[in-house]
Amino acid sequence: MVTNEFKEYAESAIIHTYNRFSVAFDHGDGVYLYDTDGKKYLDFAAGIAVNAFGYNVEEYKEALKNQIDKLMHISNLYYTEPMADAAHKLVKASGLKRVFFTNSGTEAIEGAIKVARKYAFKKDGTTDHEIIAMEHSFHGRSMGALSVTGNAHYREAFQPGIGNVVFADFNDLEDVKSKITDKTCAIIFEAVQGEGGIYPAKKEFIQGIRKICDEKDILLILDEVQCGMGRTGKMFAYQHYDILPDVITSAKALGCGVPVGAFVVGEKAENALEPGDHGSTYGGNPFVTAAVSKVFDMFESRNILDNVNNVSVYLDEKLRELVGKYDVLKETRGLGLMRGLEFNVPVGPYINKALEKGLLIISAGTHIIRFVPPLVITKENVDEMIHILEATLQEVK
Repeated sequence: MVTNEFKEYAESAIIHTYNRFSVAFDHGDGVYLYDTDGKKYLDFAAGIAVNAFGYNVEEYKEALKNQIDKLMHISNLYYTEPMADAAHKLVKASGLKRVFFTNSGTEAIEGAIKVARKYAFKKDGTTDHEIIAMEHSFHGRSMGALSVTGNAHYREAFQPGIGNVVFADFNDLEDVKSKITDKTCAIIFEAVQGEGGIYPAKKEFIQGIRKICDEKDILLILDEVQCGMGRTGKMFAYQHYDILPDVITSAKALGCGVPVGAFVVGEKAENALEPGDHGSTYGGNPFVTAAVSKVFDMFESRNILDNVNNVSVYLDEKLRELVGKYDVLKETRGLGLMRGLEFNVPVGPYINKALEKGLLIISAGTHIIRFVPPLVITKENVDEMIHILEATLQEVK
């Protein structure tokens, strides 16, 4: 755990936008992290769904070391082999057509918004088009991403946003229909709401939205930043629903730790953006795209999706057993290795106690613990997590 002296040293130079836990991590190995005192922690947070392979993975590290020796950055004025390879692998995995690499999930959302507005502008030459987003959604902290985030508390101090954004109720098809006008250019939502409480989209909802978008020439944008890249047992969560979106956003496990995101467009929107419409100095540089390319290779060679589908069933069973044993627990839900455990009380004390006991878990709202572990966890890791969590439930009153 960090000392008060070290905490003061860090906080004196960092803008206080995070209430950090009192621990400083030094290194990781497998699905475990170690703090600066050498204490071991089982990681069921994975850097907020980023570290799909865990830590200290030689194959991944070698790919990055090799690229550092060759070229880190050259700008988007030139071609590089890693970016081309990564783009083709992402296109193949998503079933869409073209990629723009960004530095984060938030930037990917910004790009997706621009795609939608430019697509509509090219149709009628006007700039008053509307986007429908969902209540309780989370898409990021920049002004565009914040404008389509369905939590008024996040937005209120930073208004006005980009404007012309209308919010509908997630998983309520009729409510979305009631918000559509002839100015609607896009509908955006997470295939599985993350920060909003781990709520998967209902099949009739997402398929109904796809049908409406086809009928009215509206772009369907799916935010796969957290729920994508194998997290739910498919490479992308929308692949559970037998639909294909027009635009997706990706990040987090796309690079497994390096700062990279992407938005990917399908055939309808592949020519919406033209030279000069969008750009990024660092986006898609050879270092981060070497990581992306290696990530896709490792998903295949290590049968990551098979492991997610196998272990997630076991995790779900164990969480359901806890719900049946403890009155403080309300329910569990999710897809794959993206699970929520809802409490009848705030979860902060439980997360803090679990940390003391060597388990990293995080929240998704005040009453929900979110489980987004590395995708390589085993059933034995689940048993270890459940053992610590159950001890935590028994101690916190």
